[in-house]
Amino acid sequence: MFEEQVTKVKITSVVIVFGMSAMLAAVVTDHWAVLSPRVEKLNATCEAAHFGLWRLCKKTIFIVKEDPQGKGCGPISLPGAKNCSYFKHFTSGEEAEVFEVKTQKEYNISAAAIAIFSLFFMILGTLCVIFSFGKGRDYLLRPAGMFFAFAGLCIIISVEVMRQSVKRMIDSDETIWIEYYYSWSFTCACASFTLLILSGAALLLISMPHMPRNPWETCMDAEPDTLD
Repeated sequence: MFEEQVTKVKITSVVIVFGMSAMLAAVVTDHWAVLSPRVEKLNATCEAAHFGLWRLCKKTIFIVKEDPQGKGCGPISLPGAKNCSYFKHFTSGEEAEVFEVKTQKEYNISAAAIAIFSLFFMILGTLCVIFSFGKGRDYLLRPAGMFFAFAGLCIIISVEVMRQSVKRMIDSDETIWIEYYYSWSFTCACASFTLLILSGAALLLISMPHMPRNPWETCMDAEPDTLD
């Protein structure tokens, strides 16, 4: 690998680290979306919720003034008792049956599975970048770029699946939620998509064959090999 390529790969690796960090933060946290039920009266408690790929967290909030944005419960940052439970495909019992209805199990299973594929591609891309610094192994930058691009595509598909999950929960008559907004975990997932796609494209460009410096510089100008 040329010295110029090494510098470009190192700069791209910094961007990759940020993209990987954002993806890990999105996958392991529970703030993809915040859900709110209707508030009927003040000086009473309401139960808001936020969820991620793996579990749903409910928070009991005491309402002392009306929300100027609407009639929802919150904001979620207010103090209150918090209770988190994993979705039905990670737990069992009567309580899990309730979560199966409220979180639309098939959507969350799909989003979680796609996110795992994204992590898998990210690990493969990282290994390829590490090994590419060896002598004569710069060809590994091409698969590395493809793996990071696939990781970015997987996470954005997971984001879209979660969007559809939230929409279905809000539209369903079997849920109490009437309002929602996407939180910082969702933002991390979108940011990781952007960074990983750009990093993958950058690695593919860096690994492209050397272009002639002059129009007349071709492979025909190379000196023929001599036989010993």
